[in-house]
Amino acid sequence: MTEYPWEPPLAGSEIEHLIGALERLRTTFRWKADDLTAIGLQARIGTSSLTLGGLLKHLALVEDYTFTAKLKGDPVGAQWDVMGSDGSDDWEFTSAAEDSPEQLYALWDGAVGRSRARLGAALANGGLDQLVHVSGPDGRHASLRRLVCDLIEEYGRHTGEDPPIGWRAKAGKYRVGS
Repeated sequence: MTEYPWEPPLAGSEIEHLIGALERLRTTFRWKADDLTAIGLQARIGTSSLTLGGLLKHLALVEDYTFTAKLKGDPVGAQWDVMGSDGSDDWEFTSAAEDSPEQLYALWDGAVGRSRARLGAALANGGLDQLVHVSGPDGRHASLRRLVCDLIEEYGRHTGEDPPIGWRAKAGKYRVGS
C-alpha cells in the first residue's frame, strides 16, 4: 500500500485522473473533519456560520444529489426524507448542530459509498461523454464528465492541503480510495 493512497495516478486515463482528483479531495476533507467531538464539529471561526459538521452534512447531500437527481432524475433517497428538511438553501448547514458526530460521519461516509457505486455503474454504462438528466435553461443536458468536475470543484471550495503521510480515518467507516 502506498503511503499516499489518495494520490491520483501519475500517468492514468482521463477517468482515473478525474476519480483520483475527487478521491484526493474527499480524503483531504475527511482528514480535516476526522475524529471530532460535537463541540469540534459545531465550532465556528470568526464571523462565518460554517462548521465542519455543517460541511459534512452539506457534502453528503451534494454527493447523493449529484449521483441521483442530477445523474438520473431520481430522488436523493429515504435517508434524506426522514431528516425533516425545512426547504431552505442552508438547511443542511444549520441542522447539523442537532446531529451527533456519529450520525454526521455515517451520513457522509454512506453518501460517499453510494456515490462511488453510482459513478462506477454510470461509467460502466456509457463513460464520461454520456448525457445525464440535469440540463441547462436551454434544455441541453450535461455530461457525466461535467457532474464529476462539478463535484471536484465543490470539494475544492472546502479543502486545502493534503493529509499527512499514512493518514487513516479514526472516526466512522471512511476508507481511503475504496
